[in-house]
Amino acid sequence: MIEKRQFYINGEWVDPATPNDHNVIDPSTEEPCAVISLGGDADVNAAVAAAKAAFPAWMATPPAERIALVEKLLEIYKRRGEEMGEAISLEMGAPIDMAKTQQVGAGMFHISNFIKAAKDFEFSRPLGDHAPNDRIIYEPVGVCALITPWNWPMNQVTLKVVAAAIAGCTMVLKPSEESPLDAVLFAEMMDEAGFPNGVFNLVNGDGMGVGSAMTCHPDVDMVSFTGSTRAGIAISKNAAETLKRVHLELGGKGANIIFADADDKAVKRGVMHMMNNTGQSCNAPSRMLVQKGIYDQAVETAAEAAGKITVGNSHDSGRHIGPVVNEAQWNKIQGLIQKGIDEGARLVAGGLGRPDGLNKGFYVRPTVFADVNNEMTIAREEIFGPVLSIIPFETEEEAIQIANDTVYGLTNYVQTQDSTRANRLATQLRSGMVEMNGASRSAGAPFGGMKQSGNGREGGVWGIEDFLEVKAVAGWTPE
Repeated sequence: MIEKRQFYINGEWVDPATPNDHNVIDPSTEEPCAVISLGGDADVNAAVAAAKAAFPAWMATPPAERIALVEKLLEIYKRRGEEMGEAISLEMGAPIDMAKTQQVGAGMFHISNFIKAAKDFEFSRPLGDHAPNDRIIYEPVGVCALITPWNWPMNQVTLKVVAAAIAGCTMVLKPSEESPLDAVLFAEMMDEAGFPNGVFNLVNGDGMGVGSAMTCHPDVDMVSFTGSTRAGIAISKNAAETLKRVHLELGGKGANIIFADADDKAVKRGVMHMMNNTGQSCNAPSRMLVQKGIYDQAVETAAEAAGKITVGNSHDSGRHIGPVVNEAQWNKIQGLIQKGIDEGARLVAGGLGRPDGLNKGFYVRPTVFADVNNEMTIAREEIFGPVLSIIPFETEEEAIQIANDTVYGLTNYVQTQDSTRANRLATQLRSGMVEMNGASRSAGAPFGGMKQSGNGREGGVWGIEDFLEVKAVAGWTPE
């Protein structure tokens, strides 16, 4: 049993003010694999006080020195990548090969991109040629509460911590209590890199305890949260009492619009993208909209692709998908699969229960529903599991209407070989991101959504700017 009960506060590993053990469950076996302690108000107060005390000196540290520490962090992260992959696989069920490549790689990708963006960032710049005595200065927001989820842990930790550090903010990180081991390891890396005491602090806990204490704390200037829309709404209400800046990366219900002229691999690509990370991605293409001329063939192809996906233990090497994170999530997914059946969707792959041969562990059968309409529960709610809904459409206008008919607006996808149509849809889909014909967003591209998918952007220049205030100075003497 791994024991990680301590918190990282003001450059030291300290015991919780009041012990409160919490078992971390291995979702592949349903057995406890580690124990942490859940923090309370006293622990949050200590961490916020450390961050507040460290802020003036860290804010005054030249950006080049802050960047140099991040470069050192990247070296350590690369060296300890194997450990990080093992931690993520154990705590949240990502298959070990996927954890070591995609999960760990996401953190490496973001740290590298922030370093590049920061080196070109002008923290002090002239307003313009028309105003030689006006200056625009970017200053850090202050003390930041960073709350991260379990599904892509290092992706989200690095997007928040590294951007905040480069901006000159100090911070308290609360990772998900479902996947805390990777964050503890990351705290060790921050310590080894030599970040000054109090710049980075880690307190484990749950949302109702530590999360609530952080988001209403009077000395916290900003909250950056990734998780469910329900929790994001609660955090916004909590933070409103002290008018904190709130950055939210929330849920999604992405539409993947496949036109009759899409390339031959579009449907299979969409299924594989949906099932990656066992469907536990906010930007998953969970609604596949297919033009009627190719609809029957697409349903057959999707069912076949899903049927070939294997499910297995996260500790085993291979290209399978693993379990979902916990029992509550498993039960929620089962309930939504049943709802799809009850509401008349046609089940063409997967279904209820665990895959054959897996009697223990939070495993879900890769599931595909056809003949879905956009009013069905499975087309409206974020399932966060390996469940795909296929919806037919006839015209481009109908596809846009269906895609936009959702409270979410994170990522939409377009598959067509008509470049003019693709570009047209990119401007009409109401989402923070649009990916077309299998192209992924490039290094430094912003990640974020519209509507109930949240606000703000993470990654690259935009991610750094989210942790900065803009100060306008008049009467500046050019040097």
